[in-house]
Amino acid sequence: MPECSDLIGRIQPKLRQLFMTQKRVLISASSGTGLMEGAIRNCANRKVLNCVNGAFSDRWRQITEANGKANEVLEVEWGQPILPEQVAAKLATGEFDAITVAHNETSTGVTNPIPQIAQAVRQAPNGQEIMILVDSVSSLGGARLEFDAWDLDVLLTSSQKAFALPPGLAFCAISDRAMAKAATVPNRGYYFDFLLLDKYLQKNQTPATPAISLLFALDKQLDAILAEGLENRFARHLAMRDRTLEWAKSRGFTPFATPGYESPTVTCVHNNRQIDVGALNQFLRERGMILSNGYGARLRDKTFRIAHMGDLQMADMEALFTAIDEFLETLE
Repeated sequence: MPECSDLIGRIQPKLRQLFMTQKRVLISASSGTGLMEGAIRNCANRKVLNCVNGAFSDRWRQITEANGKANEVLEVEWGQPILPEQVAAKLATGEFDAITVAHNETSTGVTNPIPQIAQAVRQAPNGQEIMILVDSVSSLGGARLEFDAWDLDVLLTSSQKAFALPPGLAFCAISDRAMAKAATVPNRGYYFDFLLLDKYLQKNQTPATPAISLLFALDKQLDAILAEGLENRFARHLAMRDRTLEWAKSRGFTPFATPGYESPTVTCVHNNRQIDVGALNQFLRERGMILSNGYGARLRDKTFRIAHMGDLQMADMEALFTAIDEFLETLE
C-alpha cells in the first residue's frame, strides 16, 4: 500500500544519517545474521579473510564456510583487537576479494579499529577490489561509524541493540563498489539478494513482506535518536562505558578487553572473583534487572557482560551497580 512506501521513504534518510552515508541502506525482516549471510553470498567470489576475535566474528567464518566460499582465518586471542598490520600481512598475497570483521565484538566487549583496518585493506596489492564487510550489530546507533568516510563496502546492524527496538529488523549500508561486485557473483540466493533488495528500495518497497509494525517503531525511534543528537548519543554511551569500567575495577574485577579497545556499548568483565553469575542474575531479576553471562562455553561463568547501550541512562547504570553491590555484600 502507498502508506507503507511512505513509511519506508521517511525511514531511509534517517537511517543514512545514522550510517553516515549517502548510499543506500537496505532493510531486512531478519536478524543481523541474515545480512551477514547476504554479504557473503553477494560480495565474495574468490577467497574471504575472516578476522576472528570472539564468537560473533567467528560467525562470519561459519557463514563463509557454510556457503562454500574459500576462506582463511586471522584469529587473535579473545579479548584482543584485530590490528591493521595483521590484516595487511594476510592481504599481501593478493588472493582475497573480501574481508569480514566485527566492529564491536559483543562476546568480548572489544571494539576493533575499523578505520585503520579499512585503510590497511585499501593499501593492499588489490585493495580497491577487496570488499570490506563489517558487523556493527551491537554498536551502530551507540558508537561512531562513518560508512562513507571510512570507505567500507557493507556495514550491517540490527534493531535490538543500540537502536533499542524489538528484534526482527536488520539494516546494511552498501557501497556502489559492492553493488557492482554483487552483479558479477552467481547464486546470490533470493531473500538476501542485494540487487533485488536495492531494486525494490528505489521504490520504497521490499521484495518480501516487510515487518510493518516494527517499521513504525523504527520510524519513531529514529526521530528520538536524531532529536538527542548523534554526538550527544555517542558521548552518553562513552560516559556509561567509562563508569562501568570504573565500577568493575573498584570492585576487584578486571575488564576483559585490551585497554584502549573497550566497547562503548557493552563491557565484558573477568569473573576473577568467581561469583555465581546465575545466582547474581536471579538476585537482579527480582529487582527488574539482568546482565549477561559470558557468551558460549569458552567464556560462560568466566566472564559476565554489562550492556550500556540504547536508551539506557547513567541513572540506570547506577541502579544496576547498587543492586550488584548488594549481592556482593551477601557473599562477604
